[in-house]
Amino acid sequence: MTKIQLNAATLNRLDLSPAMAVIDPWLADGSVVNHEQELQFEIHYPQAPEDPRELSEIPEVRLWFLRLDARYPWLPFLLDWEAQELGRYTAMLVPHQFGTGGIEFNPEALELFLMQKIFALSDWMQQQGITSRTKLKFMAQMLSYELEDEFFDLL
Repeated sequence: MTKIQLNAATLNRLDLSPAMAVIDPWLADGSVVNHEQELQFEIHYPQAPEDPRELSEIPEVRLWFLRLDARYPWLPFLLDWEAQELGRYTAMLVPHQFGTGGIEFNPEALELFLMQKIFALSDWMQQQGITSRTKLKFMAQMLSYELEDEFFDLL
């Protein structure tokens, strides 16, 4: 597992250097596909004891993740899905609220996010020589969507 450490200064300055220090060498040496589902984020953002917000509800944290997503739109490929990093990443980018059953994403926003990720990941994975649809279908399932093979035939 590879952890990217984030603190308030990094997040507030929109400084992507902690992520770039990990990901860019993988890109440079062509080993990025060998790091599938390896990344985790360790976020240290001070909050007042009376602040009930989750990290995904703090604008400065979300903005940093938006910038990261713009730089690496295929980043879900690298996230450790078993450690809930895909769900947390999604929460950083998709409007949501917390209900009795946990996180509740805006359905239309989640659908748009998922489709954008499927398109970006599909293109990127093909460039990397990965032709399997299984990872993309599993990602969709993790976000409560079923994608048929016919959908991928359109790509």
